[in-house]
Amino acid sequence: MPRSYRRDMAAEPPTASPPPAPPARVEPVLVPRWVQMVLLPLAIAGAYLLLTKAGHVVLLFTIAGLIALFLNPLVTLVQRARIPRGAAVAIVMVSVVGLVAGLGFVLSDPISDQVSALQREIPGYVDDANEALADLQEWLDRRGVEIQIKEEGESALQTIGERLTGGAGEVVGFTSDAVQRLVEASIALILIIVLSIYMLIYGNRIGAITRAVVPPGDGTPEDDFPTRVQGALFGWVRGQFLFCMIMGTSAGLMLYVLGSFGIFPEGKTYAVAFGVWFGIAELIPYIGPAIGGFPPVLIAALSDDPLDAVWLIIAFIALQQIEGHVVAPNVFGSALQLNPLLVIAGLLLGGEIAGFLGAFLALPIAAIVRETVVYFHRHVRFQRWDLPAAEPPPPKASCPECGTLVALGAAECPACGTELDREGAVAASATAPG
Repeated sequence: MPRSYRRDMAAEPPTASPPPAPPARVEPVLVPRWVQMVLLPLAIAGAYLLLTKAGHVVLLFTIAGLIALFLNPLVTLVQRARIPRGAAVAIVMVSVVGLVAGLGFVLSDPISDQVSALQREIPGYVDDANEALADLQEWLDRRGVEIQIKEEGESALQTIGERLTGGAGEVVGFTSDAVQRLVEASIALILIIVLSIYMLIYGNRIGAITRAVVPPGDGTPEDDFPTRVQGALFGWVRGQFLFCMIMGTSAGLMLYVLGSFGIFPEGKTYAVAFGVWFGIAELIPYIGPAIGGFPPVLIAALSDDPLDAVWLIIAFIALQQIEGHVVAPNVFGSALQLNPLLVIAGLLLGGEIAGFLGAFLALPIAAIVRETVVYFHRHVRFQRWDLPAAEPPPPKASCPECGTLVALGAAECPACGTELDREGAVAASATAPG
């Protein structure tokens, strides 16, 4: 026996089993078209019932998803320092909470000083308004007008003054309904934070699943669906921040200018507090301008010159018109690349579905929907649902005698009776079929 053969026999024992055969490929189940047509409306109806019954849960997941999309680039940036994703999520969440708390701490001192000074002035405004009511009541009595407005007006002014000054030092007790709503809001906030943390932790998997579901792009960030969605959300945040800054600054400057000209002098003193409040109120759709302008108008109405309140109402109406027709369309149109009609429709639809919170979330969701439509329009083509084409007419040829079109193979011309053979008719044909 050759030496090399003996060496191979020693290396491979005779009892070695052959490698296992790969499993046979299982063909996927083919779903017939009629089954798809039946399941599609059932799936739509089921999704509608689920949304109507679990709308609160869907809203929580939507808010958490938007927060996770907004913070995901920061988590990715922290991960570049070779930090695990879980630790990166914790670092980002703690940093964001600390930033918000620090910003509130920095702004709290000047704003609280102006608010405290304003509260100290409220009793004087109420006294001036009571004196004006007494003068008006005396004027009505002298002319025999039987209208009593002094007592009712004083009671209303006293109530407003106590509310604005904190109830004269008394602690306002919460009702059971208020406590219940506070607890529900706290639980919802905790759930949103927890859901957003989980979404950030599994962000890479969610992105991979999303890329596997949607049609593939060309591999660049400009044609990556999750990246485009994140860009749309960042555009909304940038637009919302810029919009609130512009409107808050405009309101503060307007009050400062009016106060400098002697119209509502308190506006010059408390311009920062009123401007910050107006900018924050702009986050509330529909009624944000009214909420932002209510405190200065009320204080002007309680002052010794109530006519200032009328001038403030006119000024805030003009500011609101500029906001609605100039600032908002340009800011959000540029940031979200949405037509103003779509912005208005999204706000109305969001408000109809989920109230003020729905209107607040309508624009970021509309921006995401826009990016989805643009992406699918670029990468998806639907097969035409044309009807089957009809049978083409039989080819015809011209009669060599009278020129009438005759079907190929006819024995004679139906018009003149000339006998035709197949080859003669074909040879005499000078027209195209049909």
